[in-house]
Amino acid sequence: MACNWIGAESGEARSSTALNYFEVNPKDRSPEAVRAMFGSIARRYDLANHVLSCGCDFLWRRRAAQIVAGWQAKKIIDLAAGTGDLTLTLEKVLPRSEIIAADFSGEMLAIAQSKGVGKVVTADALALPFGDGSFDCLTIAFGLRNIKDWSAALRQMARVLGDDSHLLIMDFSMPRIPVLRAIYRFYLHRMVPILGSILTGQKSAYDYLGDSIEQFPGGEAMLRLIEANGFRNATAEPVSGGIVTIYTATKL
Repeated sequence: MACNWIGAESGEARSSTALNYFEVNPKDRSPEAVRAMFGSIARRYDLANHVLSCGCDFLWRRRAAQIVAGWQAKKIIDLAAGTGDLTLTLEKVLPRSEIIAADFSGEMLAIAQSKGVGKVVTADALALPFGDGSFDCLTIAFGLRNIKDWSAALRQMARVLGDDSHLLIMDFSMPRIPVLRAIYRFYLHRMVPILGSILTGQKSAYDYLGDSIEQFPGGEAMLRLIEANGFRNATAEPVSGGIVTIYTATKL
């Protein structure tokens, strides 16, 4: 459930002892640290995702792909693609579309290719190696939260999209119902690091996960962020009780 590329801005910040292995926290660590961390969990990453989400990650990707299929996009970039699970789901529902998986972790992309992802590109989300208007759809699942500058990343996304093209962002969020939020916080901060350590041997990555989710903007704050950086008509669709939110928008 931890995913690629680093985030640095903050919503509601918590004090953190996360990432002792890297001696940094979600607000100030470097892309080099993020690359090292995800490289270290790449081989067990998919298993950890499936176990920690209790299989819900399949449903989340299926819903995201359903939305993208409705747009009938012909050229899609799946940014922060990681090991390629969303890319493969998109390929199933849009077999005639050109879909590129982009990520800055070579280890993650190697696994994506071994799973059958056809086109991969090693890329930095803050300096995408594509021309203006190259795509008519961009997806990023569980990745924007980890990019150092969210606004700059969104502007890059807008740049590589053509006019009236579509954006889909899927990421973790905090449930709005108080009881569910309390239960989720206990699971996120107490159980996930233990289970993540057992599954991957890297507890620090899953300490970071909970802290980064707490600090990531959600709901109206995220809609405003999207619309301030090259997009319009931003919408939010909470799923699984608000544990995950799918945001969509259209390029200006």
